[in-house]
Amino acid sequence: MKPVPSLSGAGLGLRREHLQSLAREVPSSVQFLEVAPENWIKAPKQRRQLLEQILDQTPLVCHGLSLSLGGPTPLDMNLLHDIRTFLQTHQVVRYTEHLSYCSDQGHLYDLMPIPFTKAAAHYVADRIKQTQDFLGEPVAVENVSYYCAPGQQMPEIEFIHRVLELADCELLLDINNIFVNSVNHGYDADSFLRQLPTERISYGHIAGHYVEQPDLIIDSHGAPVRDDVWQLLGKAYQYHGVFPTLLERDFNIPPLDKLVEELDSIHRIQHSVMHQQKEYACG
Repeated sequence: MKPVPSLSGAGLGLRREHLQSLAREVPSSVQFLEVAPENWIKAPKQRRQLLEQILDQTPLVCHGLSLSLGGPTPLDMNLLHDIRTFLQTHQVVRYTEHLSYCSDQGHLYDLMPIPFTKAAAHYVADRIKQTQDFLGEPVAVENVSYYCAPGQQMPEIEFIHRVLELADCELLLDINNIFVNSVNHGYDADSFLRQLPTERISYGHIAGHYVEQPDLIIDSHGAPVRDDVWQLLGKAYQYHGVFPTLLERDFNIPPLDKLVEELDSIHRIQHSVMHQQKEYACG
């Protein structure tokens, strides 16, 4: 596999509403952008030209939506071929997917949880390895939010560890998903975070959520990040070092300048933790 290029700082999910603005100028605080390759593989020429103008200014990472790594049907090799071409054409520095599935003889409209079992861990790890071999580069899988755990035989944290080790792949660490799951399933987010393998973290996601009830949170990506999640991000940096982190916003998308203001919170937390760690190292 080819070496993984470096990535740093804070990034933003690229949304159609901001294409024109970003093509003119990418704000300096946006140090990388992320797209779902499926949304761009067959995009109109005009949109692809805008993307090229944007990528002249900043690196790109890709977060897949529909490979369905945990799905029961064979991997879509036509899709993988298109993804590989897209990654190579645009010199994408990371490719990630969800540790979930979204298809069975057709695509679903949600990311479904993989059963936390030894058999499922081996199954999805084999499919991740197949994907990595085809693409010729490492793949990072994201810990996902889920609202039920069918057939669970082991804790989520053990399942994640097992998949990462069996597939020898990387982790896209979603901070909001840890917080959402900790509330919905009654576990300690801090303890979960501490147990993740530092050496496998590729980069991070952070996003907003919707509180339906005190014990039920919906991972909406449609609101500003909440204070509890910002605090958890700071702890993640303390436990695992400061890693690149991307702000996700998929619904109720505000103007670009508002998102950049929220993105600056990532920079502030990163700088604060790095300063603390430097002071500690100096004694």
